[in-house]
Amino acid sequence: MKSYKLGVLSGDGIGPEIVSATVDVFKAAAEKLDVKFNWTDLPMGWEAIDKYNDPTPQVTKEALLQCDGWIMGPHDSAAYPEEHKAKRNPSGELRHTLDLYANVRPAKTMPGTKSVVGEADLVIYRENTEGFYTDRNMYVGTGEWQITEDVVVSTGVFTRKAVERIAHAAFKMAMQRRKKVTIVHKANVIKLGTGLFKRVCLEVAQQYPEVTVDDYHIDAMTAHLVRRAKDFDVIVTENMFGDILSDLAGELVGSLGLAPSINTNENQAMAQAAHGSAPDIAGRNIANPIGIMLSTVMLMDWLSERHNDQKLSELGKLVENGINKTLEDGVKTGDLGGSASTSEFAEAIVDRIKSAVLN
Repeated sequence: MKSYKLGVLSGDGIGPEIVSATVDVFKAAAEKLDVKFNWTDLPMGWEAIDKYNDPTPQVTKEALLQCDGWIMGPHDSAAYPEEHKAKRNPSGELRHTLDLYANVRPAKTMPGTKSVVGEADLVIYRENTEGFYTDRNMYVGTGEWQITEDVVVSTGVFTRKAVERIAHAAFKMAMQRRKKVTIVHKANVIKLGTGLFKRVCLEVAQQYPEVTVDDYHIDAMTAHLVRRAKDFDVIVTENMFGDILSDLAGELVGSLGLAPSINTNENQAMAQAAHGSAPDIAGRNIANPIGIMLSTVMLMDWLSERHNDQKLSELGKLVENGINKTLEDGVKTGDLGGSASTSEFAEAIVDRIKSAVLN
């Protein structure tokens, strides 16, 4: 039986609490299904600064290359010492140096939560390596220059290679879902940059004739999400637009604290919740761990497909069902109107996993 090596980067703020809760839940599911994981703790964030004077040390990046995948907790880079603020934050560093070009962010209504838009089930494919994110769109350095004290130039970078691969990823997912892709851009104003994004996506679309395609300007798309989120299936867009849209979509379907994501290329995957480190509630055992748990469910699905191991997909579904059953039973953290602590919520999921009847 294959054993999968999974990195664990607990991170800052609420990270250690929600990541620990997630590992506990997945250990229970793995035991239930007889799946073998080798959990490997790796330093990131303040822990790594204290030990290596680097929030994303080389030792961690090298170790991740030997992992089948990993869980990444949130980071509090805004509070790092100035010398580290000048660098890419841990998330951006790993996405950039490991070329994790696809940031996949689902937004789906869940039981026992209050959705602003009713039923919705969509997934956003965000290009992760260039666009308007100036900390990762250059081979060396950043894509910003301060010309004078009062003048700054920030660049957006769009390449055919990057657009083609995120478009293919989005269309392949659409083929597994409702066969609809929405391209989001601003080609009416940023005619060359996002114009290239739109044009290349439409070229790729020709290879997927079964998929229905439409496109919207980013400003109009925010309104469409609010008015009719249920109409969308797969959305593909550039880096900054994808970041903004996915946060909006996550909040619309219940809470940004519920929003999962995964960062991938063909060979590696990183589970990472869409929310931040919430330092104001760190250490109080009240944070909602659902976002990172569902991100790890996505990691299981990715590993299942990559290694042709159906048990991993079953494990992810077991955890997802456990989360949904826990919510249906009224066990929730404070942000969802409940009273359960982080650890109590995780324990409730573990109880439901252990008592689940397997097919």
